[in-house]
Amino acid sequence: MKNISGFKRLRYCATVVVLLIGVAGLSVAQTRRTPTARPAPSLLNTLPASDAVALVRLKRALDEAMPKLLAGNPAKLTEVNSQIEHFKVRTGLDLRAFDELALGFRYTHPADGVTKIHTVGIARGSFNPAAIVAAGRATANGKYVEEKYQGRSVHVFTLDQQLRLFGLLDVHVSELAVAPLDSNTLALGNLESVRRAIDASRGIRRGNAELIALATKDANALLGFGGNVTPILIQNLRIGNDAIATDLASVRQMYGSFGTTEKDLEILLAARTVSPNSARSLSDTIEGLKQFGALFVNQLSARKGTLARSALSNLKITTLGNELQIRTAVAQADVAPLIGGF
Repeated sequence: MKNISGFKRLRYCATVVVLLIGVAGLSVAQTRRTPTARPAPSLLNTLPASDAVALVRLKRALDEAMPKLLAGNPAKLTEVNSQIEHFKVRTGLDLRAFDELALGFRYTHPADGVTKIHTVGIARGSFNPAAIVAAGRATANGKYVEEKYQGRSVHVFTLDQQLRLFGLLDVHVSELAVAPLDSNTLALGNLESVRRAIDASRGIRRGNAELIALATKDANALLGFGGNVTPILIQNLRIGNDAIATDLASVRQMYGSFGTTEKDLEILLAARTVSPNSARSLSDTIEGLKQFGALFVNQLSARKGTLARSALSNLKITTLGNELQIRTAVAQADVAPLIGGF
Protein backbone atom coordinates (compact mmCIF):
# COMPACT_ATOMS: atom_id res chain seq x y z
CA MET A 1 0.00 0.00 0.00
CA LYS A 2 1.35 3.42 -0.87
CA ASN A 3 2.30 5.78 1.95
CA ILE A 4 -0.88 7.81 2.38
CA SER A 5 -1.76 9.71 5.55
CA GLY A 6 -4.77 8.68 7.62
CA PHE A 7 -6.95 11.53 6.43
CA LYS A 8 -5.97 11.00 2.79
CA ARG A 9 -6.76 7.31 3.18
CA LEU A 10 -10.20 8.21 4.46
CA ARG A 11 -10.82 10.52 1.51
CA TYR A 12 -9.61 7.79 -0.83
CA CYS A 13 -12.02 5.32 0.80
CA ALA A 14 -14.89 7.69 0.24
CA THR A 15 -13.87 8.10 -3.40
CA VAL A 16 -13.84 4.34 -3.93
CA VAL A 17 -17.26 3.91 -2.32
CA VAL A 18 -18.77 6.80 -4.30
CA LEU A 19 -17.37 5.32 -7.51
CA LEU A 20 -18.96 1.96 -6.77
CA ILE A 21 -22.31 3.39 -5.75
CA GLY A 22 -22.52 6.04 -8.47
CA VAL A 23 -23.46 3.71 -11.29
CA ALA A 24 -26.00 1.94 -9.20
CA GLY A 25 -28.29 4.61 -7.83
CA LEU A 26 -30.45 4.01 -4.73
CA SER A 27 -32.81 1.15 -3.87
CA VAL A 28 -33.75 -1.29 -1.18
CA ALA A 29 -33.33 -4.94 -1.91
CA GLN A 30 -33.27 -8.66 -1.19
CA THR A 31 -34.69 -11.29 1.13
CA ARG A 32 -32.31 -14.29 1.33
CA ARG A 33 -28.96 -14.57 -0.33
CA THR A 34 -28.08 -17.47 -2.60
CA PRO A 35 -24.43 -18.38 -3.13
CA THR A 36 -24.71 -19.31 -6.79
CA ALA A 37 -25.69 -17.26 -9.80
CA ARG A 38 -28.81 -18.10 -11.79
CA PRO A 39 -29.66 -17.42 -15.42
CA ALA A 40 -29.86 -13.74 -16.22
CA PRO A 41 -33.34 -12.21 -16.21
CA SER A 42 -34.48 -11.78 -19.79
CA LEU A 43 -35.39 -8.11 -19.28
CA LEU A 44 -31.70 -7.16 -19.01
CA ASN A 45 -31.13 -8.89 -22.31
CA THR A 46 -33.41 -6.35 -24.00
CA LEU A 47 -31.10 -3.41 -23.24
CA PRO A 48 -28.96 -1.85 -25.97
CA ALA A 49 -25.16 -2.08 -25.65
CA SER A 50 -24.23 -0.45 -22.32
CA ASP A 51 -21.25 0.42 -20.13
CA ALA A 52 -23.21 -0.54 -17.00
CA VAL A 53 -26.53 -2.26 -16.31
CA ALA A 54 -28.88 -2.58 -13.34
CA LEU A 55 -32.04 -4.52 -12.58
CA VAL A 56 -34.67 -3.27 -10.13
CA ARG A 57 -37.56 -5.47 -9.10
CA LEU A 58 -39.74 -2.41 -8.99
CA LYS A 59 -43.05 -3.82 -7.82
CA ARG A 60 -41.51 -5.60 -4.85
CA ALA A 61 -39.48 -2.50 -3.98
CA LEU A 62 -42.50 -0.19 -4.02
CA ASP A 63 -45.15 -2.52 -2.64
CA GLU A 64 -43.11 -4.47 -0.08
CA ALA A 65 -39.74 -2.95 0.78
CA MET A 66 -40.62 0.75 0.75
CA PRO A 67 -43.65 0.54 3.07
CA LYS A 68 -41.63 -1.64 5.43
CA LEU A 69 -38.67 0.72 5.43
CA LEU A 70 -40.90 3.76 5.97
CA ALA A 71 -43.23 2.17 8.51
CA GLY A 72 -41.94 4.56 11.16
CA ASN A 73 -42.14 7.61 8.89
CA PRO A 74 -45.74 7.83 7.58
CA ALA A 75 -45.27 11.41 6.33
CA LYS A 76 -42.43 10.32 4.04
CA LEU A 77 -44.43 7.32 2.82
CA THR A 78 -47.28 9.69 1.93
CA GLU A 79 -44.83 11.87 0.00
CA VAL A 80 -43.53 8.86 -1.91
CA ASN A 81 -47.05 7.87 -2.93
CA SER A 82 -47.85 11.44 -3.89
CA GLN A 83 -44.84 11.68 -6.19
CA ILE A 84 -45.72 8.38 -7.86
CA GLU A 85 -49.22 9.74 -8.51
CA HIS A 86 -47.78 13.02 -9.84
CA PHE A 87 -45.60 11.11 -12.31
CA LYS A 88 -48.67 9.14 -13.40
CA VAL A 89 -50.64 12.32 -14.08
CA ARG A 90 -47.81 13.92 -16.07
CA THR A 91 -46.96 10.88 -18.22
CA GLY A 92 -49.82 8.39 -17.99
CA LEU A 93 -47.43 5.83 -16.46
CA ASP A 94 -48.25 4.14 -13.16
CA LEU A 95 -44.92 2.96 -11.74
CA ARG A 96 -46.72 0.48 -9.49
CA ALA A 97 -48.00 -1.37 -12.56
CA PHE A 98 -44.48 -2.43 -13.56
CA ASP A 99 -42.83 -5.56 -12.18
CA GLU A 100 -39.20 -4.94 -13.19
CA LEU A 101 -37.04 -2.11 -14.48
CA ALA A 102 -33.81 -2.76 -16.40
CA LEU A 103 -31.43 0.18 -16.67
CA GLY A 104 -28.63 0.64 -19.18
CA PHE A 105 -25.95 3.33 -18.72
CA ARG A 106 -23.67 4.57 -21.48
CA TYR A 107 -20.70 6.90 -20.92
CA THR A 108 -19.77 9.66 -23.35
CA HIS A 109 -16.99 12.22 -23.09
CA PRO A 110 -18.03 15.28 -25.13
CA ALA A 111 -15.10 17.40 -23.97
CA ASP A 112 -11.81 17.05 -22.17
CA GLY A 113 -12.44 16.19 -18.53
CA VAL A 114 -16.20 15.80 -19.04
CA THR A 115 -18.19 12.58 -18.60
CA LYS A 116 -21.90 12.30 -19.27
CA ILE A 117 -23.99 9.25 -18.41
CA HIS A 118 -26.93 8.47 -20.68
CA THR A 119 -29.60 6.21 -19.18
CA VAL A 120 -32.30 4.10 -20.79
CA GLY A 121 -34.89 2.08 -18.90
CA ILE A 122 -36.85 -0.97 -20.02
CA ALA A 123 -39.92 -1.54 -17.84
CA ARG A 124 -42.00 -4.71 -17.82
CA GLY A 125 -45.57 -4.76 -16.57
CA SER A 126 -48.91 -3.36 -17.63
CA PHE A 127 -49.56 0.03 -19.18
CA ASN A 128 -52.24 1.78 -21.20
CA PRO A 129 -50.98 3.44 -24.43
CA ALA A 130 -54.14 5.56 -24.57
CA ALA A 131 -53.37 6.96 -21.09
CA ILE A 132 -49.91 8.01 -22.28
CA VAL A 133 -51.39 9.86 -25.24
CA ALA A 134 -54.07 11.47 -23.06
CA ALA A 135 -51.45 12.69 -20.56
CA GLY A 136 -49.37 14.10 -23.40
CA ARG A 137 -52.31 15.97 -24.91
CA ALA A 138 -53.18 17.36 -21.49
CA THR A 139 -49.75 19.03 -21.27
CA ALA A 140 -49.96 20.35 -24.88
CA ASN A 141 -48.46 23.77 -25.67
CA GLY A 142 -45.50 22.21 -27.46
CA LYS A 143 -44.55 20.09 -24.46
CA TYR A 144 -45.59 16.81 -26.01
CA VAL A 145 -45.00 15.32 -29.45
CA GLU A 146 -45.52 11.87 -30.93
CA GLU A 147 -43.23 10.55 -33.65
CA LYS A 148 -42.58 7.29 -35.45
CA TYR A 149 -39.28 5.39 -35.37
CA GLN A 150 -38.77 1.96 -36.95
CA GLY A 151 -42.54 1.66 -37.14
CA ARG A 152 -43.09 2.31 -33.43
CA SER A 153 -44.75 5.25 -31.68
CA VAL A 154 -42.45 7.36 -29.53
CA HIS A 155 -44.09 9.77 -27.08
CA VAL A 156 -41.83 12.67 -26.07
CA PHE A 157 -42.66 14.78 -23.00
CA THR A 158 -40.85 18.06 -22.34
CA LEU A 159 -40.88 18.16 -18.56
CA ASP A 160 -37.89 20.45 -17.87
CA GLN A 161 -38.36 20.25 -14.14
CA GLN A 162 -36.92 18.85 -10.95
CA LEU A 163 -38.71 15.64 -10.09
CA ARG A 164 -38.55 14.04 -6.66
CA LEU A 165 -38.21 10.44 -7.77
CA PHE A 166 -40.20 8.17 -5.42
CA GLY A 167 -40.26 11.14 -3.05
CA LEU A 168 -36.59 10.48 -2.25
CA LEU A 169 -34.19 11.59 -4.99
CA ASP A 170 -34.13 14.94 -6.78
CA VAL A 171 -33.64 14.35 -10.51
CA HIS A 172 -33.78 17.02 -13.20
CA VAL A 173 -35.63 15.73 -16.26
CA SER A 174 -35.73 17.92 -19.37
CA GLU A 175 -37.08 15.37 -21.84
CA LEU A 176 -38.70 11.99 -21.35
CA ALA A 177 -39.33 9.73 -24.34
CA VAL A 178 -41.59 6.68 -23.95
CA ALA A 179 -42.04 3.91 -26.52
CA PRO A 180 -43.95 0.61 -26.20
CA LEU A 181 -41.75 -2.28 -27.38
CA ASP A 182 -44.52 -4.88 -27.05
CA SER A 183 -47.75 -5.34 -25.15
CA ASN A 184 -46.06 -5.39 -21.72
CA THR A 185 -42.63 -3.77 -22.25
CA LEU A 186 -41.83 -0.07 -22.41
CA ALA A 187 -38.63 1.89 -23.16
CA LEU A 188 -38.00 5.16 -21.27
CA GLY A 189 -35.22 7.73 -21.48
CA ASN A 190 -34.20 10.59 -23.72
CA LEU A 191 -35.09 10.33 -27.39
CA GLU A 192 -31.70 9.05 -28.53
CA SER A 193 -31.60 6.35 -25.83
CA VAL A 194 -35.13 5.17 -26.62
CA ARG A 195 -34.27 4.93 -30.30
CA ARG A 196 -31.31 2.72 -29.36
CA ALA A 197 -33.64 0.55 -27.27
CA ILE A 198 -35.97 0.17 -30.25
CA ASP A 199 -33.01 -0.85 -32.43
CA ALA A 200 -32.00 -3.42 -29.79
CA SER A 201 -35.54 -4.82 -29.72
CA ARG A 202 -35.18 -5.53 -33.44
CA GLY A 203 -32.26 -7.89 -32.81
CA ILE A 204 -29.26 -5.59 -33.23
CA ARG A 205 -26.29 -7.09 -31.32
CA ARG A 206 -26.04 -5.88 -27.71
CA GLY A 207 -22.97 -7.41 -26.07
CA ASN A 208 -23.98 -6.99 -22.40
CA ALA A 209 -23.59 -10.65 -21.34
CA GLU A 210 -20.65 -10.09 -18.96
CA LEU A 211 -22.28 -7.11 -17.25
CA ILE A 212 -25.58 -8.97 -16.90
CA ALA A 213 -23.75 -11.84 -15.19
CA LEU A 214 -22.30 -9.38 -12.67
CA ALA A 215 -25.64 -7.67 -12.05
CA THR A 216 -27.43 -10.96 -11.39
CA LYS A 217 -24.97 -12.68 -9.06
CA ASP A 218 -27.60 -12.43 -6.33
CA ALA A 219 -30.75 -13.78 -7.96
CA ASN A 220 -32.93 -12.62 -5.05
CA ALA A 221 -31.75 -9.01 -4.93
CA LEU A 222 -34.27 -6.27 -5.58
CA LEU A 223 -31.46 -4.25 -7.11
CA GLY A 224 -28.30 -5.61 -8.71
CA PHE A 225 -25.82 -3.82 -10.93
CA GLY A 226 -22.66 -4.42 -12.92
CA GLY A 227 -20.48 -1.96 -14.82
CA ASN A 228 -17.21 -1.34 -16.59
CA VAL A 229 -14.75 1.25 -15.31
CA THR A 230 -12.78 2.85 -18.13
CA PRO A 231 -9.45 4.72 -17.80
CA ILE A 232 -11.00 7.95 -19.12
CA LEU A 233 -13.82 7.66 -16.56
CA ILE A 234 -11.24 7.54 -13.75
CA GLN A 235 -9.22 10.31 -15.36
CA ASN A 236 -12.24 12.61 -15.49
CA LEU A 237 -12.82 12.21 -11.76
CA ARG A 238 -9.80 14.52 -11.30
CA ILE A 239 -8.72 12.93 -8.02
CA GLY A 240 -5.91 15.42 -7.46
CA ASN A 241 -3.54 12.86 -5.95
CA ASP A 242 -1.28 10.73 -8.17
CA ALA A 243 -1.06 7.81 -5.74
CA ILE A 244 -4.82 7.65 -5.31
CA ALA A 245 -5.43 8.06 -9.05
CA THR A 246 -3.04 5.18 -9.76
CA ASP A 247 -4.88 2.87 -7.37
CA LEU A 248 -8.29 3.81 -8.76
CA ALA A 249 -6.98 3.24 -12.28
CA SER A 250 -6.56 -0.43 -11.39
CA VAL A 251 -10.34 -0.94 -11.17
CA ARG A 252 -11.80 -2.46 -14.33
CA GLN A 253 -15.31 -3.54 -13.30
CA MET A 254 -17.73 -3.15 -10.42
CA TYR A 255 -20.89 -4.88 -9.28
CA GLY A 256 -23.12 -5.13 -6.25
CA SER A 257 -26.58 -5.43 -4.77
CA PHE A 258 -28.79 -3.69 -2.26
CA GLY A 259 -31.20 -5.50 0.01
CA THR A 260 -33.21 -5.86 3.15
CA THR A 261 -33.38 -8.73 5.58
CA GLU A 262 -36.07 -8.86 8.26
CA LYS A 263 -34.39 -6.05 10.22
CA ASP A 264 -31.44 -4.71 8.25
CA LEU A 265 -30.58 -2.86 5.07
CA GLU A 266 -27.68 -4.69 3.41
CA ILE A 267 -25.20 -3.50 0.79
CA LEU A 268 -22.65 -5.40 -1.26
CA LEU A 269 -20.13 -3.50 -3.38
CA ALA A 270 -17.36 -5.21 -5.32
CA ALA A 271 -14.49 -4.05 -7.54
CA ARG A 272 -12.49 -6.15 -9.98
CA THR A 273 -8.95 -4.85 -10.40
CA VAL A 274 -6.06 -5.61 -12.74
CA SER A 275 -4.20 -7.77 -10.22
CA PRO A 276 -4.39 -9.34 -6.74
CA ASN A 277 -1.90 -6.73 -5.51
CA SER A 278 -4.24 -3.95 -6.63
CA ALA A 279 -7.14 -5.58 -4.81
CA ARG A 280 -5.09 -5.84 -1.62
CA SER A 281 -4.12 -2.17 -1.92
CA LEU A 282 -7.76 -1.18 -2.15
CA SER A 283 -8.53 -3.44 0.79
CA ASP A 284 -5.89 -1.68 2.90
CA THR A 285 -7.40 1.65 1.99
CA ILE A 286 -10.96 0.66 2.91
CA GLU A 287 -9.64 -0.68 6.19
CA GLY A 288 -8.49 2.90 6.75
CA LEU A 289 -12.11 3.97 6.63
CA LYS A 290 -12.85 1.78 9.62
CA GLN A 291 -9.81 3.10 11.50
CA PHE A 292 -10.24 6.82 10.87
CA GLY A 293 -13.98 7.10 10.21
CA ALA A 294 -14.81 7.64 13.87
CA LEU A 295 -13.08 11.04 13.72
CA PHE A 296 -15.72 12.23 11.26
CA VAL A 297 -18.69 10.30 12.65
CA ASN A 298 -18.49 12.34 15.83
CA GLN A 299 -19.14 15.49 13.79
CA LEU A 300 -22.48 14.19 12.48
CA SER A 301 -25.89 14.71 14.00
CA ALA A 302 -27.09 12.07 16.45
CA ARG A 303 -29.23 10.17 13.92
CA LYS A 304 -26.67 10.28 11.13
CA GLY A 305 -23.92 9.39 13.56
CA THR A 306 -25.82 6.30 14.71
CA LEU A 307 -26.23 5.17 11.11
CA ALA A 308 -22.58 5.83 10.23
CA ARG A 309 -21.25 4.03 13.30
CA SER A 310 -23.44 1.03 12.53
CA ALA A 311 -22.22 0.93 8.91
CA LEU A 312 -18.57 1.11 9.99
CA SER A 313 -19.03 -1.46 12.75
CA ASN A 314 -20.57 -3.96 10.34
CA LEU A 315 -18.18 -3.23 7.46
CA LYS A 316 -16.49 -6.40 6.18
CA ILE A 317 -13.76 -6.23 3.53
CA THR A 318 -12.47 -9.30 1.73
CA THR A 319 -10.27 -9.96 -1.28
CA LEU A 320 -10.58 -12.92 -3.64
CA GLY A 321 -7.77 -12.86 -6.16
CA ASN A 322 -8.09 -9.57 -8.05
CA GLU A 323 -11.52 -8.80 -6.56
CA LEU A 324 -12.38 -6.64 -3.56
CA GLN A 325 -15.72 -7.10 -1.81
CA ILE A 326 -17.26 -4.72 0.71
CA ARG A 327 -20.31 -5.70 2.76
CA THR A 328 -22.14 -3.79 5.42
CA ALA A 329 -25.55 -3.71 7.07
CA VAL A 330 -27.49 -1.13 9.06
CA ALA A 331 -30.75 -1.43 10.93
CA GLN A 332 -33.79 -0.32 8.94
CA ALA A 333 -34.97 1.49 12.03
CA ASP A 334 -31.85 3.71 11.80
CA VAL A 335 -32.30 4.38 8.09
CA ALA A 336 -36.01 5.25 7.94
CA PRO A 337 -35.87 8.56 9.90
CA LEU A 338 -33.16 9.88 7.56
CA ILE A 339 -34.68 9.09 4.17
CA GLY A 340 -35.06 12.31 2.23
CA GLY A 341 -33.19 14.21 4.96
CA PHE A 342 -29.54 13.86 3.93
